[in-house]
Amino acid sequence: MRIKVHCQNRVGILRDILNLLVEYGVNVARGEVGGEQGNAIYLHCPNLINLQFQSLRAQFEALPGVFGVKRVGLMPSERRHLELNALLGALEFPVLSIDMGGAIVAANRAAAQLLGVRVDEVPGLALAHYVEDFDLPTLVRANPSRINGLRVKVKGDVFLADIAPLQTAHDDSEALAGAVLTLHRADRVGERIYQVRKQELRGFDSIFQSSKIMAAVVREARRMAPLDAPLLIEGETGTGKELLARACHLASPRGQAPFMALNCAGMPESMAETELFGYGPGAFAGARPEGKLGLLELTAGGVLFLDGVGEMSPRMQAKLLRFLQDGGFRRVGSDEEVYLDVRVICATQVDLSALCARGEFRQDLYHRLNVLSLHIPPLRECLDGLAPLAAHFLDQASRQIGCPLPTLSAQAFERLQHYHWPGNVRQLENVLFQAVSLCEAGTIKAGHIRLPDYGAPQPLGDFSLEGGLEAILARFEKAVLERLYGQHPSSRQLAKRLGVSHTTIANKLRQYGLGKEAVIE
Repeated sequence: MRIKVHCQNRVGILRDILNLLVEYGVNVARGEVGGEQGNAIYLHCPNLINLQFQSLRAQFEALPGVFGVKRVGLMPSERRHLELNALLGALEFPVLSIDMGGAIVAANRAAAQLLGVRVDEVPGLALAHYVEDFDLPTLVRANPSRINGLRVKVKGDVFLADIAPLQTAHDDSEALAGAVLTLHRADRVGERIYQVRKQELRGFDSIFQSSKIMAAVVREARRMAPLDAPLLIEGETGTGKELLARACHLASPRGQAPFMALNCAGMPESMAETELFGYGPGAFAGARPEGKLGLLELTAGGVLFLDGVGEMSPRMQAKLLRFLQDGGFRRVGSDEEVYLDVRVICATQVDLSALCARGEFRQDLYHRLNVLSLHIPPLRECLDGLAPLAAHFLDQASRQIGCPLPTLSAQAFERLQHYHWPGNVRQLENVLFQAVSLCEAGTIKAGHIRLPDYGAPQPLGDFSLEGGLEAILARFEKAVLERLYGQHPSSRQLAKRLGVSHTTIANKLRQYGLGKEAVIE
């Protein structure tokens, strides 16, 4: 058990606290002094049980200068350790801490993968075994200021190294404790520059709004962003739900606080629960002795984005509902209540109201999540903005690849325009990136646009094949007009698409009772 004693910072108070624990035969494995003015003492007592703690509480508070005592889940150093591990683990590039003897003290997961060892095998390894012709201690002693972009070879591959010396307040080489080495692959510098440029536009400015429908969605999102209430974003895969959630976060009063994302789809319940809520010390076999912070605690004061919320298990739905109601939860394997201020933004590809009707999603949770809601339309409903959107992705792709900006042929654009886009904007971006990589003559042709046929609508629809040929052809004609009218919503436009007179089309639309075409335009 870990306890926190809120107390006066006076001489001898720690001795009085320890004497009380000795009287009860309670061993103290570790202690720390915390608080802004040293007014809190944290003690790790492995053999202290809850019943003993309850009887000791009154005696603790009777000590002169003790204001209160309570159980805590983590010691301050344990929390710092977990937060540091989480931050380092989130970095995709290798980071190593090196001492002045040239030995590696610590490294993140990316660095361990680069060296070909496990993270727990890193401490004590000699840097010289992996980096060619590079004496870091000598370099740091000769130049104790930060060095950026130094070219080094690690296991035969070229990297650009950023070196940050670890130095105490004394400005001399004897005070150097080592350095932190950050490595970036030299062959991906162009990609890094592209990513930096890509991040220059943030928030709603990063959402392309060439379509009138999408521009209307962004206008709604701008109004909802500052409101401190749950937000539900609905839309098909690839429509940019997380991008919109991040934009809402940046435009809110929480914009400088953390934004954490968790994809609930396809994740086992136990993993999703520990990822979101964390777990206490020794919660289960194989757990870390000090426990683990969940995304909620790492997001304190910020925004938590839950994608695929419709696929949450009933148990996870209940825990999330409880958090939305009072801001409290318990870590897995812990009975300590944790209260946090976090805004929740959820996203889903499925109709949650339909899931509620079938009893597959809690109605009370749905109403809690659906305080504010946004619907992102699929790309096939935003084709009025396809041309500028395609030009934007071509520009991005050519910058990332490092080639001249190609032009898009009319035949290639027609392929884009008549595709059903099951993967939406994300699929369009990937298709155009591939097209730019395939293009050699400066013009993207129809053959460069590679589109899969999965998810394509059936050409005949669901109409019946009963009756004679005339009846079947009439049903087919109606299905064709019904489908194309959505893309060409007037008799003149539809007639041009089908190569007949607009009088003929207007009569057909009137015959089948389609659209608004009651008279000839």
